[in-house]
Amino acid sequence: MTLDQLECFVAVARTGHFTRAAREIHLSQPSLSRQIATLEHDLGAVLFDRARGNVTLSAAGEALFPVATRMLEDADGARRAVADIAGLRTGRLRLGATPSLCISVVAELLERYHRSYPGVELHVVENGSRVLVDRLARGELDTALVIDAADGRTAAGLESRALYHEELVVVSAADRPPLTRRPALRLADLAKHPMVVFDQSYDLRTATDAAFKAAGLHPIVAIEGGELDAVLRFVERGIGSAVVPSTAVFSRPGLRAVRLTEPVLRRTVCLAHRSNVRSTRATMALEGLLAEVVGELTAGDYQGVARAD
Repeated sequence: MTLDQLECFVAVARTGHFTRAAREIHLSQPSLSRQIATLEHDLGAVLFDRARGNVTLSAAGEALFPVATRMLEDADGARRAVADIAGLRTGRLRLGATPSLCISVVAELLERYHRSYPGVELHVVENGSRVLVDRLARGELDTALVIDAADGRTAAGLESRALYHEELVVVSAADRPPLTRRPALRLADLAKHPMVVFDQSYDLRTATDAAFKAAGLHPIVAIEGGELDAVLRFVERGIGSAVVPSTAVFSRPGLRAVRLTEPVLRRTVCLAHRSNVRSTRATMALEGLLAEVVGELTAGDYQGVARAD
């Protein structure tokens, strides 16, 4: 029985699906299936009931699951202890971040971190805040950059602190006529233009949908369901406009941004971690560099929308 086998087993047990589990732990499905088969052979028991595509724990699997979870947590604790003793010459850091933060804050943050601590192995998980909070609570991440919400997502065993606030802006193609000649665009005016909107899992999609609904407006959707980079590329091609965080427009000369008013939409970027787990030196070093990056970001004057207060 190996830790790799247990990691595969726990991933399948949590997702109920071999393909999703393989994707989650960055392994090919055949490799994951071989690990599970070897584990079942070594234990002399079938761990999953596979009926018509449904994967559920067998009685033996149910008995193994809590033990396997504890063993993986103990292994992670051992890695943390050794990494602290070794300082930052070695170690591992698992960071979660939303897609919009990955292309702005995280890119700059990890470049500095890797330059300062090249011996630390970095793992980045890019997903929506809801998924990141769940994975953080399960111990699959050390810390995560998420978007704050008023629905108590970070309440169960997690703590978070606000890093900065920023407005959402409307972006359109820089080589096309501007949506408005005014310094800001009203939501009612935006509803008259074709839009490129995000996948339903995005917090940005939830926020904009709620704003349109509250105003009794219905946007004209040109393309729906894109990820952040795809949405920005579609906008650059002139297919439609989009509502995005102000920091997502950094280093995108093909985009023109204008502030959104009536209403103004804002979001709060937070750093979340488990409240009952002591931060490692690797995590504390990341937080120190993050403070530098956020300080520079909020000191800049990108339309005055990023603020630390």
